[in-house]
Amino acid sequence: DTSDAEEIGPTNVIDATNLNELMLTVSNPEDGVSYFQNALQQDPSRLDLRRGYALSLARARRHAEATRVFAELAETPAADDILRIEYAHSLARLERWDEAEEQMILVSPWRETARRYLIVAMLADQRNQWDQSDRAYEHARQLSTNPANVLNNWGVSQMSRGDYKQAQRTFEEAIAFNPSLFNAKNNLAVSRALQGDYRLPIVTVDEVERATLLHNIAVIALRRGDREPAKGLLTMAMEAHPRHYSAAAEKLAALEANVVN
Repeated sequence: DTSDAEEIGPTNVIDATNLNELMLTVSNPEDGVSYFQNALQQDPSRLDLRRGYALSLARARRHAEATRVFAELAETPAADDILRIEYAHSLARLERWDEAEEQMILVSPWRETARRYLIVAMLADQRNQWDQSDRAYEHARQLSTNPANVLNNWGVSQMSRGDYKQAQRTFEEAIAFNPSLFNAKNNLAVSRALQGDYRLPIVTVDEVERATLLHNIAVIALRRGDREPAKGLLTMAMEAHPRHYSAAAEKLAALEANVVN
């Protein structure tokens, strides 16, 4: 008797094992994109697969593509709070702030997630409403199990206000939660450099990351008019990089040519 085997087709197996949810949480983001693309080719009418495709694109930081799929889903039953929040997040990453605000207005006031308050904070940043921004970042931090990304965003907000000392402390806290978060390491180096401290922060980095930090600190030194420290930093960046570091080499050559002339 083959009736049972025929009934349990691929779609039913996927549903039974919650593979869709698995691909949205523990898989490599690009694997998730491929999975949902392939699934949609088999059954393009399924809203749950289109929803998964949009969310996986957002996870893979392919926000321009994600927003196109989110827009198609926005007027369907798939547009729950989670989808609208992720849609707003992708719109915010593309600096489409008015559209992001429109999506957040539609989110239930009872939906309490770190992502929700991160977007609220980013929208407040755009309006220079710093008190509201700080409250939202703090709320997002409290709701997050690993607030490194929230703290990194908060630090960027503080830097944009010119509060470099507080930003430095916030980036240090982000790194304490996630020592591998390079964006926070880079932002920490920048926040220190903006205060005239051109030393590398004490963080774990590989050769390429070390060279990148030295280069970016040099850029800040140049903007502050500190040419000699910038030359030293660019030289160190070139020495630290395992390959030819053209960005540092070009800036150093331009600096030295300018000195000769």
